[in-house]
Amino acid sequence: MMLVNGVPQTLISASDRGLAYGDGLFETIAVVDGVARHWERHLNRLESGAKRLGIAAPSPAAWNQDLSLALGTKPPRRGVLKLTLTRGSGGRGYAPPEDVPPSRIVGLFPWPEWPSERYVSGINVMLCQTRLAQNPALAGIKHLNRLEQVLAASEVARQQADDGLMFALDDRLIESTRANVFLVFGQRLLTPRINDCGVAGVMREVLLDCLPEAGFDLEESTIDVTDLTRCDEVFLTNSLIGLWPVRQILGLKPRLMRPAPVTGRIRELLAARRLLP
Repeated sequence: MMLVNGVPQTLISASDRGLAYGDGLFETIAVVDGVARHWERHLNRLESGAKRLGIAAPSPAAWNQDLSLALGTKPPRRGVLKLTLTRGSGGRGYAPPEDVPPSRIVGLFPWPEWPSERYVSGINVMLCQTRLAQNPALAGIKHLNRLEQVLAASEVARQQADDGLMFALDDRLIESTRANVFLVFGQRLLTPRINDCGVAGVMREVLLDCLPEAGFDLEESTIDVTDLTRCDEVFLTNSLIGLWPVRQILGLKPRLMRPAPVTGRIRELLAARRLLP
């Protein structure tokens, strides 16, 4: 199922600025038992990003109507919902045109069947050479310009790793190619600050909200490679994978990082509260 501005179709104007300049935003949402998980959080992030880019955001009612159409009368037990918002169609040139209606695209896709051992035994990650450019104006939002992640994901595929960790130009750890990163030091958890690059993920927001009130010591911090060599556990989060433990950091930490008791407790907490996909 694909909707463009609320109409079932797969075509969009060749002059759309999302295509021409990556002038837009997107959200990737887990559908579980016919329900879009963390729907309000995703809409809030999309609206916040649109405000920062100066794009006229559709009303929540418009997105809710699209959601109903996309899921239909027999919603899938599991699926992936992708929302895309662009500034709309405009002429040649970077300057945004005035009074142009935005384009909204909603697609429903099959659920990715990842190996089950990734959730239990963990994954192997590598250190990517591709760096994230630093720009506070774009930090946190999930804009359509993902070329850095495309290049990094190509590195991961060549090395046959499960994912890759990405760093800023000044060598701070920021995220993985598709997820946010958490490090465990004893009973203390750290996650990189997202203040000049990177995506502030919805699952990251969920953990920042719920873990401290559940008694976990969690803070945003500046993290580098040295911290990766010293930490006890590492795990990744995003809206589709939920939580994956890291088993090994290739080329950096040869020993296997398991068992992972803190990561396991966090998974149990999130599962009990039905916060995982």
